[in-house]
Amino acid sequence: MNAPANQAPAINNLFQFTPFASGLEYLVDAAQRSVLFWDVMRQRGNQYREHLTKTAPHVLTFTPEIVVDGRTLDRPVNYALVRIVPPKGTVIDETRRAFVVIDPRAGHGPGIGGFKADSEIGVALKAGHPCYFVGFLPDPVEGQTIEDVAKAEAVFLERVIALHPEADAKPCVIGNCQAGWAVMMLAAMRPELFGSIIIAGAPLSYWAGVHGKNPMRYSGGLLGGSWLTALTSDLGHGKFDGAWLVQNFENQNPANTLWTKQYNLYSKIDTEAPRYLGFEQWWGGHVNLNAEEIQFIVDELFIGNNLAAGRIKTSEGTSIDLRSIRAPIVVFCSEGDNITPPQQALDWILDLYDDVNEIRSHGQTIVYSVHQSVGHLGIFVSAGVARKEHGEFSSNIDLIDALPPGLYEAIFEPRTPETIGGDFVTGDWVMRCEARTLDDIRALGGNDAADDRRFATAARVSENNLALYRTLFQPMVRAFAPQAMANQMQQLHPLRLQYELFSDANPFMRFVSDFAAKARDDRHTVAEDNPFLQLEQLVSKRIVASLDAWRETTEALAEATFLSVYGSPVLQAAVGIDPAYERPARRAGKTELHREVVQARIAELKSQISAGGLRECLARALLYVGTVRGGADERGFAAIRRMRSATDDLPPITLGEFKTLIREQFLMLLIDQDATLQSIPAMLPADLELRQRSLQALREVLTAAGELSDVGEERWRRIVALFGIDDPAIGAQRPKAKLVKAAGG
Repeated sequence: MNAPANQAPAINNLFQFTPFASGLEYLVDAAQRSVLFWDVMRQRGNQYREHLTKTAPHVLTFTPEIVVDGRTLDRPVNYALVRIVPPKGTVIDETRRAFVVIDPRAGHGPGIGGFKADSEIGVALKAGHPCYFVGFLPDPVEGQTIEDVAKAEAVFLERVIALHPEADAKPCVIGNCQAGWAVMMLAAMRPELFGSIIIAGAPLSYWAGVHGKNPMRYSGGLLGGSWLTALTSDLGHGKFDGAWLVQNFENQNPANTLWTKQYNLYSKIDTEAPRYLGFEQWWGGHVNLNAEEIQFIVDELFIGNNLAAGRIKTSEGTSIDLRSIRAPIVVFCSEGDNITPPQQALDWILDLYDDVNEIRSHGQTIVYSVHQSVGHLGIFVSAGVARKEHGEFSSNIDLIDALPPGLYEAIFEPRTPETIGGDFVTGDWVMRCEARTLDDIRALGGNDAADDRRFATAARVSENNLALYRTLFQPMVRAFAPQAMANQMQQLHPLRLQYELFSDANPFMRFVSDFAAKARDDRHTVAEDNPFLQLEQLVSKRIVASLDAWRETTEALAEATFLSVYGSPVLQAAVGIDPAYERPARRAGKTELHREVVQARIAELKSQISAGGLRECLARALLYVGTVRGGADERGFAAIRRMRSATDDLPPITLGEFKTLIREQFLMLLIDQDATLQSIPAMLPADLELRQRSLQALREVLTAAGELSDVGEERWRRIVALFGIDDPAIGAQRPKAKLVKAAGG
């Protein structure tokens, strides 16, 4: 039946009604996005297969030149030291310390420290430092251990130092994640090799954390200990597949693993593919570890938590004590890191020291920075983090090196036209290091005595289960796990299989490329306000919320199970843990020898209070007045560096000599402030004009970050009086005076 003539326009309007047009547009766009998505999956699989064929696969965006091949050492390892060739136009100052970036070997291949132009390597090169990189091959040398790797890295640093005899300091070594605790171990064993240390996202105190967050630390206890690690290594014929470590990381965020990462690619398929494929090249580049290596890591660090407690020993029987480190230590962590939360990155300080004075007694300088949101990988990968935190650390490493012993927090403020002393700042951020106490670390949260007993109990249970496995089952497992079986199991690992299945090795994927080419040639994108696209985004958010709810439920259950099982007084008593023990179970021991050394050092410094000249007096004045601010600012340090060569009043000194000067004068003030200040007049030169010029220059430095506070002005007037200057103008103006030479400060 035909419709009445007057209804024809209504029918036409019905077909043109917006929901139908929007639906058709969305269906075309969604279909094309689906084809393009699977084509990217195909490219990812092919990229993975190509990556496996390389002898030394990496994801560095910079050109490396091999310097030392670890396979040629007396104790060969699968590590190598390479020099980073500066990009065209990059100017390197060979008198500046070298930067050495050591990548984590935690399941992934090397290169994350130089993954982008704006990276740890990139910002160090931009700051004019020579750069080196320590990477590794996919398979370990048979028999290599964690100690062998540490000794190889010591050889690498020796070589770097030899290549830069004119450098103003020993290398700055950056250790990411797993490489962070490895660097700290080496620095405790060979402290003379390090100029400064930056560790990012490194779990140095693995037991630490807060209830209700980041339950990965419970994993060892919930699995019954490290016997499962030994079983996995035995099934791998003496090798541990790093894909299992990557699987653990992925399990921490099922919403991202199962949905968000893929949906982000699907929803932005026209622009996201290059970034996605670049990251997946690293994420899917799995590497192996020897059974001895992974067992050491799990037993000593993750479950045993022995590093901060000083209970790890070398093959020669020497205890590895992090208090032996002499280089300044910079710790970078984030509240958004669910792999290494701030407590795991920082609570080793609480394990080692009772207060800040004890940190000072060991001559250590520790600077930490807590990012508010970036995730674990963002600490190394994010270009924003590299340009801000890592860029400021690289540019101001000399400032950190010259800080007096103690505990500091690095604070970053954006540089604006209103920033006081902005002409002393070279980047977009102003970094200052504010003095902190151990209470500031405790305020981040951490374990109580009951938590420590639970983890100590889990460690004992792990030891027992591992011994039982090795006695009862290991011989049988090894007998029935030949190399061919190990190879097959590795190939069938779910993470490896997902790359293989969607590569061109799968004949069904070969047709995807043709369909994708047609989709690109006739691409029709949908408008952002399309209601069906908005519905898709809403569904995506609901899926993420559901997966997050699932994660939160499983995490709460895991935590409750761990706390209940290992909090049982009966289980604790059965494995030798006193349920009533209230002191921390993981504190590092102290020695009478250290106390004797400290007392001898105090006596030595007291005897030198009256020794020195104008340089020592200026250092005392700088510290006495400057410490009122509660830390150090890059603007004051930049003012010193800018003016250091403008006069010949005093001969220049190196950065190392300046560091020693500042530290010694700081400790003298700490030991006996009045005596240290009162000795100034007798140490000053007779030249009144020289003293006045020096004070004018010092005032310039002290006010580079802003005028002094009332307390600072009071201290300044005392210094002026001690210098014998009766000129109120020195304390009231900021003349463009020249400072005495002091290389590096």
